[in-house]
Amino acid sequence: MTDIRQSTPRSDSITADWQARLAHAVETVRGLSRQTDPQAMVHHYRDRIRQTMIIDGSVSLSRRGLRTPQVRITRSSRWQEDINPWKQKDRLPVIDGGLLGELIWSDLPRIIERLDVPLDDPAADYLAGYRSLLALPLFDGGTAQNMVVLLRREEAAFAPEDLPNQVMTSNLFGRATHNLVLSGELRTAYEEVDSELRVIADIQRSLLPQQLPEIPTMQLAAHYQTARRAGGDYYDFFKLPDGKWGLLLADVAGHGTPAAVLMAVTHSLAHGLCEREQTPAGMLRHLNTSLHERYTGRSGAFVTGLYGVYEPRSRRFTYAVAGHPPPRVKRCADGSVFWLDAVGGLPLGIVDDEAYPEYTQQLEPGDQIIFYTDGITEAMNAAGELFGPDRLDAVLENCHIHATDIIQRLLDAVDAFADGHAPDDDRTVLVAKIK
Repeated sequence: MTDIRQSTPRSDSITADWQARLAHAVETVRGLSRQTDPQAMVHHYRDRIRQTMIIDGSVSLSRRGLRTPQVRITRSSRWQEDINPWKQKDRLPVIDGGLLGELIWSDLPRIIERLDVPLDDPAADYLAGYRSLLALPLFDGGTAQNMVVLLRREEAAFAPEDLPNQVMTSNLFGRATHNLVLSGELRTAYEEVDSELRVIADIQRSLLPQQLPEIPTMQLAAHYQTARRAGGDYYDFFKLPDGKWGLLLADVAGHGTPAAVLMAVTHSLAHGLCEREQTPAGMLRHLNTSLHERYTGRSGAFVTGLYGVYEPRSRRFTYAVAGHPPPRVKRCADGSVFWLDAVGGLPLGIVDDEAYPEYTQQLEPGDQIIFYTDGITEAMNAAGELFGPDRLDAVLENCHIHATDIIQRLLDAVDAFADGHAPDDDRTVLVAKIK
C-alpha cells in the first residue's frame, strides 16, 4: 500500500497542517463515540468545532411538530442556563416567523454576509450585534427538521467554499445525535416492556401448582421453563372424587405474552370444568368448545393438550389427547420403552365440535412416565438437528433413580445437545414414577 505521506511532494508546513487536522478529527470522532447522552455529545462536538472555527454566537432551531412559519429555539449561546432540549422541551420558546422561521422552513443552507435584523423581528434578541450568519439545515425525512445557525460579529466572516463540507459534517453529526436519542428512547421503552413482562411472567407462574400433590403410588417431579419472559406451557393437577387425580398438560401455540394470556384463559376454564367434567374426553371436549367460541375461533390460535385421570389403587391411567405429544413410558419390569400412542383429536380451539377418544393404560410399579411439551423433543442445536425421542429414551435407561433425577438428566442431555443454542420454545417436563 502506498503511504499517502509520500504520494506527492509537499512542504513541511502543509504536511504538518493536514496531519494536525487529521489528529483533531480523529480525537473528535473518538470522543463522540464514547458518548451515551445526547446533551453531552452536543457539548463535546461544540467544544471541538470551536477549536478549529471562529464562532461568536449560535442558535439551534427545530420545527418538529410545528406549522410554518413557527420555529422552536432549542439552544442559544446567549442563554445563561444549559437547557436540555430533549428533557426540558416545555422550557423552549417558540417564535412565529421572522428570519429564523424563514431560514428553517426554506430547507436550504444559507450565508448572510451583511446581517441586518429589524428590531421587530421575533428573533431580534438572538441575532442582535451579529453581522454574519451561516445557516446549516439538518435533514430528517427529506426536510430540515432542525437547523444550526452560526454567528459572527464581523461582516462576510464565513467562506462560501467551506459551505458544502459544513453542511455534510453538521448533518452527519445531527444523524448521530438523533440516533443516540432514539437509542435511549428504545432502551427506556424496552425496560418498561421488560418490567411489564416480568409481572406477566410472575402472574403466569402463580397459576401453576405451587406444590406438587402427594398422590398415592405415584412420585412426581416437574420442570417449567419459558423461552421468553412469559410463555404458553401449562400443567396442573385436580383432586377428584374416590381418590382419583386429574392431570392436565397443555401448550399454547406461539410464545411470549399472547401465549401467556391464552394459557391463563385455559387455566381458568380448566378449573371451572374439573368438578363437573371428570372424564378426559369430557374435559377436552368442553375446553375445546369454550376456547373456540370465546377466544380462538377468529384468531387462529390453538392449544395442544393431554388430560388424564389416575386411579392410585388400581394404578390405571385413563387419558385423551388433543394434538399433544403422547407421553413416553419406560417399563422397568422388562426394559421396554413405548408411547402412550393414542390417536387423539385436533388441538383445542381449532373447530367447534371435536371428539377426543379415551384410552386406558394399566401401569405397573417401577414404570416411568414422561409428559412433556414439544420444546423438549424439538430442542435444536446449531446444526439445525432436533433432540428427538431417541435421545429422550436414553435418559430413561436407569429405572432406579428418583423422578427429580430423571428430569435433571433430561435437562442436562437437552442442554448438552443444544450446546449453547438458546431455547426456541417453552420447555415443560412432568415425570411420574409409579410406586
